[in-house]
Formats: sequence, structure tokens, C-alpha cells
Amino acid sequence: APGTMSGSGPEGVRSNEAGGDGLEEAEQDWTAAKAFYDNLVSKRPRPPKPQHAITVAVSSRALFDLVEERRIYEEQGVEKYVEYQQDNENVTLKPGPAFYFVKALEHVNARLLELYPDDEERFDIVLMTNNHAQVGVRLINSINHYGLTIERFCMTGGKSPIGYLTAYLTNLYLSADSEKVQEAIEAGIASATMFTANKDVAYSDTQLRVAFDGDAVLFSDESEQIVKEQGLDRFFEHEQLNENKPLAQGPLKGFLEDLGKLQKKFYAKNERLNCPIRTFLVTARSAASSGARVLKTLRSWGLEIDEALFLAGAPKGPILVKIRPHIFFDDQMFHIEGAQKLGTIAAHVPYGVAQKYHKVA
Repeated sequence: APGTMSGSGPEGVRSNEAGGDGLEEAEQDWTAAKAFYDNLVSKRPRPPKPQHAITVAVSSRALFDLVEERRIYEEQGVEKYVEYQQDNENVTLKPGPAFYFVKALEHVNARLLELYPDDEERFDIVLMTNNHAQVGVRLINSINHYGLTIERFCMTGGKSPIGYLTAYLTNLYLSADSEKVQEAIEAGIASATMFTANKDVAYSDTQLRVAFDGDAVLFSDESEQIVKEQGLDRFFEHEQLNENKPLAQGPLKGFLEDLGKLQKKFYAKNERLNCPIRTFLVTARSAASSGARVLKTLRSWGLEIDEALFLAGAPKGPILVKIRPHIFFDDQMFHIEGAQKLGTIAAHVPYGVAQKYHKVA
């Protein structure tokens, strides 16, 4: 059996003593298993291999509205929580803050499969949750009810899922738990805490719309540190002096890069005007005083942003209402709360100097 290859027990020792026969047999087993699965016919697209995919790991509380269930867990304990979930496993969960973002990712996948049926470079959504396996039936029923294609589950039974994010080669992790997100950021994984919008708005079902803040999200917090420590005038002066020096990358730069790679696949098929991905930079920077360095940094990375909005300190909420992104990433809770109030689903990136000034509760 394949399990004997790396075992440290007696079976593993016997395989090695057999002069490699055990290894050859195991290799044959793997080949036979792969051939068997390759020959199975299914209308459902198979999940891409992790090394080819853009893996987005989503927690159950980000994907679904589990506010009431969370209250039961906190007030009555894990046993009552699991019992409640099992008693209600045929009651469909309502969408959570990441739900429409996931739906939009799946629309992009559908378009990619039309254009590139044999290509595995697409989104793979993984449910990454510290829920117990007994809760899995309700999650599966809800996922199937909405027709979501989420084949990979990682249910850690109360343990932190962070170690599994690396194993899954995760490109983006979204959770409602700010402590888990902080852990993931510290482990070098692009992550954000999801917040539900306070108003219902209609989201595009034909185009994935992703909005990013600049400093401490796409870029490092180098410039933000100068604002906090030396003031705005010194910041403007610093940015103009360093206009041609690219900013260091921030935690979400890799995800913008992933989106850009997929956009180029559509452009290659003459689908630029009908591309199902659109990206936005929504920054409090002033264009005239500090915008050039941002745009030149993106250019130096070989990245395009579809729309850049320099707000010069104006609130972001009203602009985001016009954009209607499926997700808006920002490092400052002030902007997250302003976006929420006006109906934008926002994701807090706990990175950089701003966290010293406003810790997430």
C-alpha cells in the first residue's frame, strides 16, 4: 500500500529491506489509481492541482451567516453547538460576507473552462474551517443548495487551520476570525478578516470586482509609517523624492498578480472588453502629491490595475458604492467601517503600522 512508503514502523522497514520491490509496487499502485480516476467520466470539472490553481481558502463563518450558531457555541459550549447543527442540517444556511465573492470566482472559472478546457490555472475554493466534522453535513447541504463548486474541505475539529493553509498552497485566506487571520499574515499568507455589509446591494453576476487599498495592502507600510511618525508634508516630500523607486510589496500584491494572470488569458482570446475580472485601486493618497510613485510601482511589477481612484483623504464609502466590489481590502478599520455602513463587503488586512493604532476587537 502507498502508506508503507514513508512509514517509520515495521512495514516501512520491510519495504526497504526488500531491495526496492515495495517502492516499485507502491509506484504501480499510484499509477493504477491515477489511471482509474482519469478514466472516470464526469460532467463536473475536477478540482485543479494545487500547484496550478489559485487557491482561495474560506472559513465557514465567512462563507455563510453563522451568527446565531456562534452565539450558541459561545453561550452553551461546543456539544450544544454540534447538536444544534446536526438538528438543523437540512436547514440551508444564509450567505455570509464571502459568499458573493466565491460565486464571482466560480463565474470566472466557468468562463475560463469555456476558453481553456484543459488548463488548470483557475480558482480552487477550499472550505478551511476549525469546525467539527459532525457539522460537515449541514455545510455540504448548504453548498449544494446554492450550486457552489467546493470539493475540498478541511475541518480541523477545534484546532487552528493555519498549518493546513501552507499545505494547500493557499493564495488567499478569508475568515471571520481576526486572530486566525493575524496568524496567517504572520505566516506570510495573504489573508483578511471579512465583515458583512450593513445594507443589501446587488452585485455583478458576470464580472468579479475586487477593490484594493494601496499602502499596507498592495504595497508595504513604508509610506504609512512616515505619515504616522512625521506628518503629511514630510510624506509628500518623501514620495516625490522617491517617485522612481518602487514601493516594496504588501501582503495582497500576490493576489493582484494572480488576477492579472487570469485577465491576460481572456485578453489572449480577444476578450478584453468582455473580461469577467475588474480590479480597482481605491487609495486615500493624493494623485498630484503622491500618486506617481504608486502607478510607477505597479508598472515596474508588470501589473495593470483597471481603475485607480486617488481620493486625497476623502471617504472611500461613497466611491465604493459606485464600484460595488465583491470584496474591498483595506488595512484601516476606519475605512472598513465606512465601507460597511454604505453596503460594501469589506475585508480587513491586519498588516503594517496602522495596527498599532487600531487593534481589531
